[in-house]
Amino acid sequence: MALADNFIAAGQDASCHILRYSEAVHKEEKRAGKKEKEGNSVNSKAPRKRKPGVNVPESGGGNVRNESQEIVVENLKVVQSDFSSDELQKCVRFNQDRSLLVTGGADGFIKVWEFPGMKKTLDFKAHDLEIEDLDISPDNKIITVGRDFKCCVWKKDQLVTGLRWNENMDYIPDKMYRYQSCRFGKVEDNKETLRLYTVQIPYKRERKPLPCYISKWDGKNFLPLLTQQCGKEVISCLAVSDSGTFLGLGTVTGSVAIYISFSLQRLYYVKEAHGIVITDLAFLPETPRGKQLMGNNEAALISVAVDSCCKLHLIPIRSSFPVWLVLLLCALMIIVVIILLQHAFPEFL
Repeated sequence: MALADNFIAAGQDASCHILRYSEAVHKEEKRAGKKEKEGNSVNSKAPRKRKPGVNVPESGGGNVRNESQEIVVENLKVVQSDFSSDELQKCVRFNQDRSLLVTGGADGFIKVWEFPGMKKTLDFKAHDLEIEDLDISPDNKIITVGRDFKCCVWKKDQLVTGLRWNENMDYIPDKMYRYQSCRFGKVEDNKETLRLYTVQIPYKRERKPLPCYISKWDGKNFLPLLTQQCGKEVISCLAVSDSGTFLGLGTVTGSVAIYISFSLQRLYYVKEAHGIVITDLAFLPETPRGKQLMGNNEAALISVAVDSCCKLHLIPIRSSFPVWLVLLLCALMIIVVIILLQHAFPEFL
């Protein structure tokens, strides 16, 4: 599933559904019947028992008005996005300006659609087996990962390059691991820099579980920058925060982890938060409204799983020292060292 403003692109079997949602106020007004009013007037002098928790209008009238917020969803278009015998769309993403929609399915084909008209502009074979995940860079390059052990970068329907995460790891054979997820991410305080993150999981399950890996790449020339192990639980999905500061990982056993993107070090972990495979993750948007909802937290990650539960994971604001205080402490330490040296060696200066 992918979101763009108030539009939703969601896969169902071999089709991609375009939905639009909006908020509405549901108004409901109930009026007391004639018999009820007569009964109230007859027994008006007798004491009345009120049910606990029921609010009676002070006006004494019989009208009850109920106003509640509700989400209205309308189905705009449906297109077939997969033509395999499995009939399964695996992934869908919008580009940055919401003008294109890209889908990938079990047939290994990438389809690019104009949005919102949903006119198909590209349809090409990207992988020999089903496509596991895809993403789109700000300059509309498409990154795809498939079950055929490949991770490919495309410019329109032309292959730009193929990635090899284990190029400098001779002890890991090429077909011991396969790519599972991929996401582009920003670099905090550097708008010109782009990063790509990929997750690699063992191709076969062994009696002694092998570790999964997460890799960070330069998002422009696609050179590997850093690779770290991320535990022995098989990763099922990956998310990147709006600022590119945090990475979220979900596992097939229902665990949730949050990593620092700069060092790929784990910051947060909840074992079996869901108890079953996590299907998707999303960080709360870093907009004014999103920051208001986060409160005194640096990030908020939402996880959903096959158990039909949605859970919220919060990262409190990390304490840090201001630069001026660090410089002041360094200066004081230098002064103390000089004084001690003068005391121990009078001829030091």
